[in-house]
Amino acid sequence: MATTTVKAYGSTAPTEDLKPLDIERRAVGADDVKIDITYSGVCHSDIHTARNEWNGSTYPVVPGHEIIGRVVEVGNGVSRHKVGDLVGVGCMVDSCQTCSSCQKDLEQFCENGATFTYNSPDKHLEGKQTYGGYSTSVVVDEKFVLRIPENLDEAATAPLLCAGVTTWSPLRHWNVKKGDKVGVVGLGGLGHMGVKFANALGAYVVMITTSPEKGKDAKRLGAQEVLISKDEDAMKKHQNSFDFILNTIPVGHEMDPYLGLLKIDSTMVLVGAVEPLKPFHGGNIIGGRKRIAGSLIGGIKETQEMLDFCGEHNITSDIELINMQDINTAYDRVTSNDVKYRFVIDMKSLK
Repeated sequence: MATTTVKAYGSTAPTEDLKPLDIERRAVGADDVKIDITYSGVCHSDIHTARNEWNGSTYPVVPGHEIIGRVVEVGNGVSRHKVGDLVGVGCMVDSCQTCSSCQKDLEQFCENGATFTYNSPDKHLEGKQTYGGYSTSVVVDEKFVLRIPENLDEAATAPLLCAGVTTWSPLRHWNVKKGDKVGVVGLGGLGHMGVKFANALGAYVVMITTSPEKGKDAKRLGAQEVLISKDEDAMKKHQNSFDFILNTIPVGHEMDPYLGLLKIDSTMVLVGAVEPLKPFHGGNIIGGRKRIAGSLIGGIKETQEMLDFCGEHNITSDIELINMQDINTAYDRVTSNDVKYRFVIDMKSLK
């Protein structure tokens, strides 16, 4: 297959900084959409992969799965998008489309393995791997290209493609609704979107955090109340009162304090800690028929529903815009929790 060379930023070894690279993109096929990338969000997963912290990286790695851009070319079989459209690409660029998960619009759980936006074997270029949004353009099957509401700020929309759907999906799957008492644990890139979505869905939102100084920002984002998890008296006051808890803490942590907050038959969903958790007491779930669950991004249909909801409610991420050349500093700041709440790269800086 014919290819085109484009500019990108990526990592060639786990201990090296990201640097300019030239990568190959496939020619536009019948079902493909070519996108001129305008903004690319920075996810902690980008850092984990660039630094091989999950032990699955193949170099060079070009991260980026929160892609916003304009369509510049479409294949002759494309019907969903046209040149000039504002579109997005999230964490996946392909799946088998035939397994039971794909048939249920759950491509993220593809039983034959989803093709992720970067660091996955590329089905179209033999022996190559996928490269992400830290680049000037990308070619993607139209089924994995999402419509972006034109009323939304383009840059601030980028993190919706990962942080947004990661928090939206469990809120919808567990049917969070008006009047529910919802706790969001952790006020970071994921947590701040969880607060915004739960509030827009009509829930009574409680930000659960170890940091009292985050309280003011949590209320600005839509939380009605702030619960300091280190305050034992406050935690006791909220025992057995939550209908749902969205846990966005990205590292292993004590589970028992949060399980005690759940009502009977209620659920805490983990979306952040992709690593071992500290042991918890079985009695804390047995005693109330409580559930601990997990959730991974969302399928394409669900991601589009989330974007449409954001367009209706004017919801975007709180971001700090950076140039591509500042990415290594941004990575260090993310790992130091020094961002409110997501970095987004202005890709004009790469062109």
